[in-house]
Amino acid sequence: MHDYDLEHRTVGHMLADKARRVGERTWLLWHDQRITYAELDAWTNRYANGFAAAGIARGDHVAMLLSNGPEFLYTLWGLGKIGAVAVPVNTAARGDLLRYFLTQSKSRAVVVGADWAARVGEIAAGLDLVTLWFRLGGGGAGQPLEAFAAAPDTPPDAARVRYDDPHCILYTSGTTGPSKGVVSPHAQAHAVGRHLAQHFGYRADDVLYTCLPLFHGNALWYSCYAALWADATLALAPRFSASQFWDDISRTGATQFNALGAMTNILLKQPASPADTAHRVRQAMVIPLTSQTHRAIASRYNVQVTSLYAMTETFPATMLLPDDPADKGATAGRARGLAEVAILDEADRVLPPGVVGEIAVRPSEPAAMMLGYFEMPEATLRECRTLWFHTGDRGSLDADGFLSFVDRRKEAIRRRGENISAYEVEMLIGRHPNVLEVAAVPIAAELGEDEVMVFVVALPGATLTEPEIVHFANAGMPYFMVPRFVALIEALPKTASEKIEKYKLKAWAEAHRAELWDREREGISLTR
Repeated sequence: MHDYDLEHRTVGHMLADKARRVGERTWLLWHDQRITYAELDAWTNRYANGFAAAGIARGDHVAMLLSNGPEFLYTLWGLGKIGAVAVPVNTAARGDLLRYFLTQSKSRAVVVGADWAARVGEIAAGLDLVTLWFRLGGGGAGQPLEAFAAAPDTPPDAARVRYDDPHCILYTSGTTGPSKGVVSPHAQAHAVGRHLAQHFGYRADDVLYTCLPLFHGNALWYSCYAALWADATLALAPRFSASQFWDDISRTGATQFNALGAMTNILLKQPASPADTAHRVRQAMVIPLTSQTHRAIASRYNVQVTSLYAMTETFPATMLLPDDPADKGATAGRARGLAEVAILDEADRVLPPGVVGEIAVRPSEPAAMMLGYFEMPEATLRECRTLWFHTGDRGSLDADGFLSFVDRRKEAIRRRGENISAYEVEMLIGRHPNVLEVAAVPIAAELGEDEVMVFVVALPGATLTEPEIVHFANAGMPYFMVPRFVALIEALPKTASEKIEKYKLKAWAEAHRAELWDREREGISLTR
């Protein structure tokens, strides 16, 4: 892996150097297209010069509502080459939420794909700060990105862009509250790519596959930038499809892929197939990971399993490497030199190994994490108090420094004096052979604290009943964790980055409290 000094970790410098050193190597596989590193540099130069000619200047905020595809990267990195700040927006956003993203970010321009033009048009009248519009595909208002093909492919003045300049504003998913805009410098994404390429051992002959949305940090940083640092190839798919997944892996010759825990649970529920091992995949990075999932993926698909702990605000604070001991397979690994990690109590005191508290991280090099939350100084100071970044996640470190994730602090369920991990409830019920997905949420109890509720999606063609779920849970978890309320639904509400929107589930449950299936009302007794 070719290394770069901190001062050179900018989009402009990196892409120009890649074009010079490995220009003929394939950078991107997209459907039937093969795009080289040299072509990537040339296209991002055209986009940079096209945006500059249209009036976009250093420091301008430019919102992006684009689907996966080469143009997403041309736009993002073209803006980065002229020092503009890209604001990738969740393509599921619409109405007031979409207006919030575009206004809170103070975007001066909007780049929108044809698929999303109508929903932007619905709110366009209220976007007073937006003075420039660009469109990809279709007709309508705005300058066509296709016209940038005629722009010069000569490099813009990239020397003015620093490694610690803002590059992106990435919005948190907002599953537990209002979304915050994470201001990320150029070097943050490069810290991610560099660390993964070094420690996971990515090589120039690797093909890293992702089907996650590029507006999300997982696909953008942990696949795109990791491939970039390894001089490797990125294989990009439009979206996740369980039925298409292994066909895509085989077609692209992928040697590595990233997956969220929910995705791997769905994949593992698919019928066994020769495609399970008829591939070139060497590694799979799964977040989060359990010991059962680790074993199941490694044995069924014959791959090395890796994992890590990170947030949009940070970097890979801990990493589980392929050669780590098997008994660490349920962890997110340990710090590998890029960060300090600690577990804090409610008074911000460091807790000893084995004790659960809030996960806190501290970077070990400049510009490796966010510059702050955009226009939210109070939130920035609150989460970065005592010189630690407070993640809002709960976990513990073992004596060897390996991190075990427990749950989101705001998703913890407290029932009759017992602290319950929603994540653990989901993992245990998810072992039922007819369960495809499950989400656990707290419901206010009549006498204070919480009751446990689960929303369960059955495998296609399978049948489930509420009592069956309760009895299965009672056989495999402590009695106090067993759900009181159960809802069988067709699909879980998710963000485009495959995160479950639990706030929607909680709101629905509270609104339909009297109608919920209730094991206590059904007279089901638990064994202790």
